[in-house]
Amino acid sequence: MVTTNAYTLDSRYRTNPSEGFDGVVRISYSGQSASGTLLFDGRAVLTAAHLFDGRQNTATVIFETRSGTQSLSSAKILAHPSYDSQSNHDLALVWLSSPAPTAADRYGLYRDSNETGRAFTLVGFGKTGTGQTGITSSDSSPPIRLKAENQFDADASTLKAELGGGMSWTPAAGKQLVADFDNGISTNDALGRLLGLSDFGRGALEGLVAQGDSGGPAFIGNQIAGVASYTTSLNKGAIRPDIDTVLMNSSFGEIGAWQRVSAYQQWIDQSLRAQYLDAPARPDQVQKIVSEGDSGTSLAYFLVQFNGTRQQADATISVDYATRDGSALAGSDYIATRGRLNLYPGEQQAAIAVEIIGDRVAEPTEFFYLDIFNPIGGAFAPGVLQLTAVRTIVDQDGWMG
Repeated sequence: MVTTNAYTLDSRYRTNPSEGFDGVVRISYSGQSASGTLLFDGRAVLTAAHLFDGRQNTATVIFETRSGTQSLSSAKILAHPSYDSQSNHDLALVWLSSPAPTAADRYGLYRDSNETGRAFTLVGFGKTGTGQTGITSSDSSPPIRLKAENQFDADASTLKAELGGGMSWTPAAGKQLVADFDNGISTNDALGRLLGLSDFGRGALEGLVAQGDSGGPAFIGNQIAGVASYTTSLNKGAIRPDIDTVLMNSSFGEIGAWQRVSAYQQWIDQSLRAQYLDAPARPDQVQKIVSEGDSGTSLAYFLVQFNGTRQQADATISVDYATRDGSALAGSDYIATRGRLNLYPGEQQAAIAVEIIGDRVAEPTEFFYLDIFNPIGGAFAPGVLQLTAVRTIVDQDGWMG
């Protein structure tokens, strides 16, 4: 990642363990390095499709957490079926050969469509340098996980509409978000000069993705709003915002593009659900008592069914959900999760997976809750504001009460 100031001297760009970014991972493939983000079920990583475009179907995912460094091989890689040479639909899912470390953060998806104009945090293991110089690190430099800030300024298709043939590719409308690398000087305000979207940036916190950050996240809050796809340097006649003559070196005046996660949430959700091979399909298959296990994590499932009539036949129905402690405690007995479950057109049910933490410590039987609330597109029964289910965790390690 290229930052405004020297990253080696500025702790504001560092992502120390336990600061909320331990689920941003390094992906090693074909002798190259990229970035990705661990999703909410602890089984899959979201990254960019172009990493594997016709060249590679295996990868190694490296976690750096408070518990140290751990590498896991991929079990399956799925690129978006419509990924193309125009950098459209540049998303891939990498399933892990075993569950992610419990110390790694899990992340939900940013599901609203109000990203434009919003500040975000970008994180990744890309090459380093400053906005003034562009990339200065070499391929032999050890990858460092850094963070910076920026702002989504526009949809990438807006650039194409303005530049026409001055932009050699055609982004699909509504699918890519762009941000420029500002230094507070109008001369290098790329989207200000090209689109009239004047903004002088985030000051010393400003940054832009570089080689090696591909596939890395753009967070709004702690949710994944974008996936880093490419950088570019664009001109319009005599307007040349790039601070130097080196193209795509992530210097001031260049532009980064991220795949817009909210536009792909159905593909991500349904791809993840398709891999839950032991998930219940009927109420009588729901296991309300689950075994803790001795290591790693296993999945406990909650089945959400909609038995009413959609307010609109082709609409998506959603509910929010959140785990809640009973005698079982988040962080030691299970991994807390919260988010929004969507039932897409044609779906009447879906499973929510919660990770149960296994260990060899003798413990009593414990329980935790999952609350479901805020239905949109449908409704609970009259007078019902929240639904709650419980799961009981049975220990196999010989607890004596």
